[in-house]
Amino acid sequence: MANTDELGLIQSAMRTVRSLFTSRIARLILASNLAGLLILITGALFVNEIRAGLVQARTESLEAQALTYESVLSLTATSGTPRPTLNESLSRSSLKRLQAPPHTRVRLYSSDLKLIADSFLLEEFIKTAELPPLKKPGLLDRWAVGISRHISNVFNEESGATHASAAKSLEEELSIALSGKNAAAQRFSERGERLISVSVPVRYVSAVVGVLTVEASDVEDIIRAERAALAPIISVAVLMSLITSFLLTAGIARPLRRLSIAADRVRSGKTNRLDMSGISKRKDEIGDLAKALDAMTGALHDRIVLNERFAADVAHELKNPLTSIRSAVETSEAVEDENVRERMRQVISRDVVRLDRLITDISNASRLEAEIAREKATNVDVQRLLEDLVSIWRDTRKEGQPEVELNIDTVEGPLILKAREGPLAQVIRNLVENARSFSPEDGVVTITAVREPKAICLTFEDQGPGVPEDKLEKIFERFYSDRPKGAKFGNNSGLGLSIVKQIVETHYGEVFVQNLRQMNADGSEGEVLGAQFVVRLPVR
Repeated sequence: MANTDELGLIQSAMRTVRSLFTSRIARLILASNLAGLLILITGALFVNEIRAGLVQARTESLEAQALTYESVLSLTATSGTPRPTLNESLSRSSLKRLQAPPHTRVRLYSSDLKLIADSFLLEEFIKTAELPPLKKPGLLDRWAVGISRHISNVFNEESGATHASAAKSLEEELSIALSGKNAAAQRFSERGERLISVSVPVRYVSAVVGVLTVEASDVEDIIRAERAALAPIISVAVLMSLITSFLLTAGIARPLRRLSIAADRVRSGKTNRLDMSGISKRKDEIGDLAKALDAMTGALHDRIVLNERFAADVAHELKNPLTSIRSAVETSEAVEDENVRERMRQVISRDVVRLDRLITDISNASRLEAEIAREKATNVDVQRLLEDLVSIWRDTRKEGQPEVELNIDTVEGPLILKAREGPLAQVIRNLVENARSFSPEDGVVTITAVREPKAICLTFEDQGPGVPEDKLEKIFERFYSDRPKGAKFGNNSGLGLSIVKQIVETHYGEVFVQNLRQMNADGSEGEVLGAQFVVRLPVR
């Protein structure tokens, strides 16, 4: 059982995945949701690539600047043999003359990592200017500052680094430079600014006499510019999301809302049909839904009209025998002649039989749709069904009644049909009873079953007077009856063939009638030999 449930879940998941590629609406929703995301991801990757390139370029620039400073210091501020050292006074003078660019800090350390010079302390960097009047920030300003801080926290991957770890990083950088190698790193200052630092060894010939560190604090300005470059991409992504949301609303939500309103109008009785103008022309699932709902309401409306017509026909058919009975009763009471009274009693008896047959057939016709809906279609062996029914008719045949013959042709395959066996048996019974009622005494009713490539064809032939050419379609209408003179009264209600047509159509088949004629010697059609009812049911 568990394996069956797992298999069902897997199949359901596979159907869901396939629907993403076969459903227009699913593809629309998927594309709409991915459009803005793809734009944002593309923009982020693009900006990250630019940022990485800018940081690398800034690092290379600082390294070139540091090597220039180191060359000057090694020529002007180093001396001594056999143990060369840095001259602190000359080093400070040289760095002061070099004038480090803005946002750049140059520091010089001795071989024992003692700070000798700092460009921030060599010149007066304090600038004075008149401050603007203090004003309380507005709501928009506070919102912008908050968003900016949030974005900074998101983009600063190393924002959690402590000052101790920053100092440790600087010590490691200096240690690497003392070993004779250039070192570069990114870290945060005590004020939380992102720094790019490059440290190079200061040499006198081949001896390392100190370390020169160049730091740039303008990297934050570069990153802010990058984030500003990302703003248009974010705006495009948001705009795309708004556009796709509007398209989804216009393409899905509004049509579904229209369908809901139209269905509610039908439910409340304001109209008989759904107003599907425009929606049913769509080439997606909503268009299919609109067409299905329109067809469903149309079928329901037609069914209501048919039920009303059926009720009117039932009332009319019941009224005729009741009127006849009342007339016979009144006549019987008004006359003294026993012969006349006997004839009136016979009229009443026949009308009662007719009423009983009418009520039985009306009841069967009323229950037919419910029975068809309840009974599930199964594989029916039509040959076995015909043989069983013919066997019953032969066993119960009375003297003078027509015989029933059966011919089976299974050359194209077995007579197996996906159908509802009960209603199908009723079709056969109704057509045989109809043929027997028109056939003469000791006549023959012939049933032929043939397997065609895509259908099973059943024919029912009698030896009666045939069907008038102008009645070939009308005989399938409810309560239609056209009996020959001398036919037994009350045995037919006019519903049998109507029931046959209804059952056959529910099985997606067709039924029609044609006359059997004798062929003359000259090839022309002669007299009518009987009627032939043809039922063709597709094999699905």
